[in-house]
Amino acid sequence: MKIYTKTGDKGQTSIIGGRVDKDDIRVEAYGTIDEVNSFVGQAAAELNADVFADVLADLEKIQHELFDCGGDLANVTAKRVPKLTEEAVQYLEQRIDVYTEEAPPLERFILPGGTKASAAIHIARTVARRAERLIVSLSKADSTTPSVCLQYVNRLSDYFFALARVINFRLGVKDVEYVRSAKVFRN
Repeated sequence: MKIYTKTGDKGQTSIIGGRVDKDDIRVEAYGTIDEVNSFVGQAAAELNADVFADVLADLEKIQHELFDCGGDLANVTAKRVPKLTEEAVQYLEQRIDVYTEEAPPLERFILPGGTKASAAIHIARTVARRAERLIVSLSKADSTTPSVCLQYVNRLSDYFFALARVINFRLGVKDVEYVRSAKVFRN
């Protein structure tokens, strides 16, 4: 099987139910979801399974859900049924709560970084925020965009923030507070 088709050589790509220009907001949105997924994979590759078995299970689940989200965004058929569900959003909320309890209390903004895995998760977080902005733009252009994708990606960036802190905490690396930050988090 050849992986190149040459059908995109003139700047268009296939989506589920049609073809669009490669710079279409829909392609930008699901392409950015793919970027998030790649950074999740990079972070997972940095984690020790003995210390992070729970996190690795979460990240694999999330990678599948990101594929679902991308597919949902790429689908323009009239009878589309989103693969991504509200349960995925609720699961992220549960995990955010668990990780927030595990990490030390936080009052100020922190600098992204620490360990390699935490830094990769912070990158995934910021790319998820970009994906969120693109999904908002897509939703304005196409009111049939599945709302669960926006909810999921919004929650996912929060999950990544909590996870990045837990990764550093478990590895004994302190988060570095932004020195000019006011107290923005309440315990």
